[in-house]
Amino acid sequence: MSEANRLNRLDGVLIQWGDRLFYPANRRVRAGPEPRLNALAARHRAAAIRQRIEATVMRRVPQVMVKVTGGGRGMKAITAHFRYISKNGRLDIEDERGETMRGKDTLRALADDWRFGGTFIDQVSDRREAFNIMLSMPRGTDPLAVQRAACEFARAELADHKFVMVLHDHQANPHVHISVRAESRHGRRLNPRKADLHCWRETFAEKLRSRGVEAEASRQATRGRNRNDDPLWRIKAREEGRLRTVSATAKSGAQAQSTRAQALHAWMQIGKALAETGDPGNLRLAQSIKQFIQDMAITTEPAMQGAPNRESPGRGHTQTAAVCDASRTDGTRAGPTG
Repeated sequence: MSEANRLNRLDGVLIQWGDRLFYPANRRVRAGPEPRLNALAARHRAAAIRQRIEATVMRRVPQVMVKVTGGGRGMKAITAHFRYISKNGRLDIEDERGETMRGKDTLRALADDWRFGGTFIDQVSDRREAFNIMLSMPRGTDPLAVQRAACEFARAELADHKFVMVLHDHQANPHVHISVRAESRHGRRLNPRKADLHCWRETFAEKLRSRGVEAEASRQATRGRNRNDDPLWRIKAREEGRLRTVSATAKSGAQAQSTRAQALHAWMQIGKALAETGDPGNLRLAQSIKQFIQDMAITTEPAMQGAPNRESPGRGHTQTAAVCDASRTDGTRAGPTG
């Protein structure tokens, strides 16, 4: 096979299986056939996916967190959240116009603006009139970069909505609280779903990267994780010693197992294709994927029966071994082991 054909084949594998790992929301059924990418577009697409693979398995880049922590059903709850995120007016609040404010009087004026700035909001409402969103990065990330990236995220994803945001950098990890009015200026109501949250994470990560902060927004299954994220009330109750019940820390349902199995299968296909090229750079990346697969094997390999091709756990181990065997960085094939 010629060098050009090998590169084209590798690009095809990266696009086919990388899309499943990093862009699952884009894989929707369409009425007509999808247009084929030309060679240049395919090369750029494959290069972008390769960058995300390297960030995940080689550099282990930090993951962004974007979580809807609740929402106000009426101005009483909304105003209480304004007080909470601003520490009763002691912290700066930035609104959708980029204006910064502080103080208790500001909170009262802000509440009046939200109450009358659109459809009137009662003190107590039977529907959610605002959503509370938290954007976070791990300890050590520059808080100012997190704040500005969160501001750019809000202007991109929450356009036409009133929102306020406050940076909290006094705790272990820098994070930004955003409160957004559910009704837009045009009367449309915000109703975030799971796919929206994934897109929001992608946007936040992109805004961080544009500021020189390495950040990723891949799914738990792609990273070999299966944790249940605790809601904010459970986190607060645990910190204050009020938590009386313990919830399951890992996802164990059939859907979660199947998703993890599909992700493991995709990693295997990518690692195998990289190793088969014999290129030193590709072999190093395949070796990193091998280690990544081994790290995630505890949570994923027991679920291999849910993979699309119905592979058994035994065959999954065989494929993993094949990737590991082909990815030796010295370019040689490993001999049989005892």
